[in-house]
Amino acid sequence: MSARKLTYTFKFSLVLLAVLFIVSALILGLSTGNFIVDFKQTGFSVVSTAQKGLNSAINGIKDTVSAINELSNLKKEYEELTEKLKNYEYMQRTNAEIRKENERLNTLLNFSQQYEYGNLPARIIGRDADNLYTAITIGKGSKHGVKKNMPVIAVQQGRVGLVGKIVTVGTYTSMIMPIYDLQCSVSARIQHTRDLGLINGGGSPDAPLEMNYIKKRVLDQLQFGDIIVTSGENGNYLREIPIGTIHSVSVVDYDTSLLISVTPIVDFSRLEEVIIVNTAEKKGEGEEQ
Repeated sequence: MSARKLTYTFKFSLVLLAVLFIVSALILGLSTGNFIVDFKQTGFSVVSTAQKGLNSAINGIKDTVSAINELSNLKKEYEELTEKLKNYEYMQRTNAEIRKENERLNTLLNFSQQYEYGNLPARIIGRDADNLYTAITIGKGSKHGVKKNMPVIAVQQGRVGLVGKIVTVGTYTSMIMPIYDLQCSVSARIQHTRDLGLINGGGSPDAPLEMNYIKKRVLDQLQFGDIIVTSGENGNYLREIPIGTIHSVSVVDYDTSLLISVTPIVDFSRLEEVIIVNTAEKKGEGEEQ
């Protein structure tokens, strides 16, 4: 029992000694100024550090917002430039189309002015492509002097070609029966041999024309690409208007005539304007009167 009491006393003495030592050291330090805390300096350091961190965060947010705005502006500018480019390309195409149309109209006008017969340029305004007996509608009628059976020609790439003839006349519009119509027949000649035959339509703009009644004896004189022209007979069409070119020649055993396939001079898929010719009116005669 006495041994336990001594141990407790010994430990208590050590603790008391340590406490006294620490207190003495603190008193000594405070008296010399080594442990004086500058609360103002400490507060400034804490606040300045916090301000620096906050300022960095704010700057980061500003930079992010600025980058987003810049990206948005760049996107807007890109869209505006893209739209301007589209408009520019559209204007370029439109200008090109206008130039081509002016060239076609100038060619048409020049030919119309130089042609010896009275004539009237007209624009195609409709087609009945689904009909077997295909018709072409133009924007000129009796009000403009158009009459039934007047021949119709066209000028494409500087070449004149036969289109057909007027079959129906309205006040402001008329209808053309083109040469490829199955009901259309044109008296024609092979230009260099002068052999007379008859051109019939194939039924559609894509089908070749057919020339009949050309004797087999001229087979050796015919060549691919020979031009077929109107004969001017029967009073329906002008003389020497190109109709097409020879595409192929077939020999039928039971027939004395050749079967000639003809490619039209006029490209009907690209035809936009035509010239209606008044064969009853010559310009010289009209001026003298």
